[in-house]
Amino acid sequence: MLRRIFAPPIFEDEEKTRIAALLNSILLAVIVIGATYTVIAPFLLGQYVSAALTATIVVASLISRQLMRNGYISAATIILLTIFHVVLVASIAVSGGIFGASYFSLVMTTVVAGVLLGGRSAYIMAAINSLTGLGVMLLQEQLPEPMIPQMPITFWSSLVVYVFFIAALQHASRRGFDRLLDNLRNAQNKLTETNRELQEIGANLEQSVAERTAELDAANQRNERRAMQFEAISQVSRVISQTQSLESLLPQIAQVISQQFDFYHVGIFLLDSNNEYAVLTAANSAGGKKMLARNHKLKAGQVGIVGYVAGTGVPRIALDTTADAIYFNNPDLPETRSEMALPLLRAGKQIIGVLDVQSTEQNAFGQEDIRVLNILAEQVAIAIDNARLYEDTQKALLEAQMIYRGNIRAGWVKFVRAQQLAGVRRRSLRTNFLVEPVELPGESDVVLTGRAFKKTDTDQKTSSLTVPMKLRGEIVGVMNIKADDNREWNADELDIINAIIERAALSIENARLLTEAQKQVEKERAIGQISAKIGSLVNLENILQTTIQELGNTLPGTDVTIQFKERAGQQ
Repeated sequence: MLRRIFAPPIFEDEEKTRIAALLNSILLAVIVIGATYTVIAPFLLGQYVSAALTATIVVASLISRQLMRNGYISAATIILLTIFHVVLVASIAVSGGIFGASYFSLVMTTVVAGVLLGGRSAYIMAAINSLTGLGVMLLQEQLPEPMIPQMPITFWSSLVVYVFFIAALQHASRRGFDRLLDNLRNAQNKLTETNRELQEIGANLEQSVAERTAELDAANQRNERRAMQFEAISQVSRVISQTQSLESLLPQIAQVISQQFDFYHVGIFLLDSNNEYAVLTAANSAGGKKMLARNHKLKAGQVGIVGYVAGTGVPRIALDTTADAIYFNNPDLPETRSEMALPLLRAGKQIIGVLDVQSTEQNAFGQEDIRVLNILAEQVAIAIDNARLYEDTQKALLEAQMIYRGNIRAGWVKFVRAQQLAGVRRRSLRTNFLVEPVELPGESDVVLTGRAFKKTDTDQKTSSLTVPMKLRGEIVGVMNIKADDNREWNADELDIINAIIERAALSIENARLLTEAQKQVEKERAIGQISAKIGSLVNLENILQTTIQELGNTLPGTDVTIQFKERAGQQ
């Protein structure tokens, strides 16, 4: 309870709390010492006036302490110093001036101002006290008779009060400084702890940044590798879309996969027609090219990883070839340390080959590589299947074109013979049809090469032009044009000639086809009529007579006989 009464107030501002604690110590010292002196001085020293002045200081101290507890630190300090200074001046005036015991008490207000208000206030209070002392000295003669007797005991009691008051000030100041130092030490300790925590946080942050940077680098590397893998898929797709020949497609695919994945060797094997051997068809490495030169092949289901995959259709990976029991140590590929073979499947079922990739590093294939290479293997299988279909289609188309062109040639020969027409000639204004063919300049060369033939006769001053008459790529005739005056045929004239003769060939072809169609219609009509007549009869003799009669009418000038066979080998 007493501690709470005498304890200084605490504020949110630490500096204000510190000054309040210091002021509280000074006020308590003033109150205790002043109250003691006020009680003792009248009875033991007979100093009634001095006791009254001291009591005034005690009352002022109590008022200042109440203001201090309410938070008015500056007001309490100023009131204390003002009343203290006034009381001391009054004490000096009634105690003999400069010759009294109170003259040097002015030093106490200077000390209080410095302790509570700082050095600048101490200098200000020192100047005020110096001027006050000077005034007292100058007015010494006008001062009244001392009301406080100046005896040795008076000087001793004043000394005691001053000494204890200064001691109390020193004690309060020391406690304030100790508290300040404790605060500084606590602040320093907190700062040290904060710095240590910051250093730990910084170290952890640096470690986290380093780990995050490493993770980002690894992620960037994975993304770069994934981008390269997607680029490989894109390039393989581009090669597949641009190349239809199997002979040129597979080497390009092997080269692209090797470049994008940085593999030591990439080989593409195809099964032979009997599915007995996996034959190396394309490779990118120097060793692979040697193997291609000697027609390298592996027994399906028996020799090496490729042979195993070719026989089973199951992918096989050897991350360490030295520890793989199936691995085939190929002398043409001495640097291989890991190998992966993937089946090439038609429609996801039938094995048509094997994609073989090899690396100079152990554990070279990750899950991402396996997934991407599986996609590539599917694309390669589709490309091989499409290329084979394309080759088969081209072969069938070529055969169909040959048959068609043969039919065109045979049809034209038959048509010309039926028409008994070898050609047509126009000379001057007369047009003659040719029954027999005539010899034309450069005819054999035109038929052989399919290109126009030009000839100039300088003696007769004539020029001759022979051009092929083509029908869907097949030469069905030639046309010769002669002109006087060594005529030069320009490009426009040649284009006109070729266009006209091409359209003429098409028109003749249409006429030929129309004639053949009409003949076919007549034939079908005749067959239909005869069949209708025969089909309406039920008597055997009538049927035979009608059949012979209709055949005779249809084929005039013929002798028709129908004879039955009794059994095999006899008529």
